[in-house]
Amino acid sequence: MLTYPAIDPIIFSVGPLAVRWYGLMYVIAFAMAWWLARRRAAEPASTWNATDVDDLIFFAAIGVILGGRLGWVLFYGLEQVVRDPLAVFRIWEGGMSFHGGLLGVLIAVTLFARRRRRHVADVFDFLAPLPGLGLFVGRIGNFINGELWGKPTDVPWAFIVDPARLYPVQAAEAENLCRRLGVDPCVLQLHASQLYEGLLEGLLLFIILWVFTARPRPRLAPSGLFLLVYGVARFAVEFVRIPDENRGYLFFDWVTMGQILSAPMIVAGIVLLVLAYRRGQPSGNLKT
Repeated sequence: MLTYPAIDPIIFSVGPLAVRWYGLMYVIAFAMAWWLARRRAAEPASTWNATDVDDLIFFAAIGVILGGRLGWVLFYGLEQVVRDPLAVFRIWEGGMSFHGGLLGVLIAVTLFARRRRRHVADVFDFLAPLPGLGLFVGRIGNFINGELWGKPTDVPWAFIVDPARLYPVQAAEAENLCRRLGVDPCVLQLHASQLYEGLLEGLLLFIILWVFTARPRPRLAPSGLFLLVYGVARFAVEFVRIPDENRGYLFFDWVTMGQILSAPMIVAGIVLLVLAYRRGQPSGNLKT
């Protein structure tokens, strides 16, 4: 077994201002997406320039933050916000929905595409390989916060989580899990589902999409592959992740909200890949 390395979620604080690992991960995620996009835009055949990239990342960042928070409120945290309306603004405590963030990005990127008179599918395809590394570091932020734990297990790579050795936010999460699972005394052995998600939905997703888009692909193929790979990875990890307390299992004692939201992504990804290769339309991201 591995011992959960309790890292203070607050990096440092000055008076009431606190810099947290979770927030820093978002900054790193956007910076990496910008750097990768600049690399792709600098390739000789690219129809993108540096200004386009800068504006695209700005639009996408707004979409991620607003969509991610509103998605969390609608899908997972509505009851909490009803009890405490100010909770909607406390993003530093966690509470961001990937699926909400994706919807936010789709809306923001559509606005960007119209402003730049680009085909919206080309913009989605250009974006497809960029979020993976950011998703990876974001899940590390969840791990540091001690949230989104997996189910109890005795596999050798399980993490021992003892609230007596944790910082307050992490300890509160662990104690709540103990109450839910009926564990007393409160010492847990859990799947690190945050890291599973980071490796599958983040690092593996990035590698697959970055390699795939290194060669010309038909329009919508990168977008379809992104939806398919992320959807399958998230659906699979949900089997070992403890569902949100206010949602639990929604159907058949195993179907979670994350799986319900990911299933349409899988279907849409397959449909887009089939359409992309049947139509064979060239991407507008490359000069002809």
